[in-house]
Amino acid sequence: VECSTVAEALEAARAGVDIVLLDNFAPQELHEVAAQVKAENPTVTVEASGGVVLGTLPQFLGPHIDVVSMGCLTHSAPALDFALRV
Repeated sequence: VECSTVAEALEAARAGVDIVLLDNFAPQELHEVAAQVKAENPTVTVEASGGVVLGTLPQFLGPHIDVVSMGCLTHSAPALDFALRV
């Protein structure tokens, strides 16, 4: 479940979802919310997403974060023009 507020994340954890995606949280708030989510449901996978780039990645890593998604790997990749002639 994609969550953009603390309330949404805690509601999802209480409902027993498999994965809670914390989207567009500042790193400090992300870690606080992730700890609360894990307290509600220790088996839930917590994913951080939104605003993560290679330079800020270490700020998003922590003991309550299981997965970090980096959209910049796909939406900021340069295009490659190629063809296959048979």
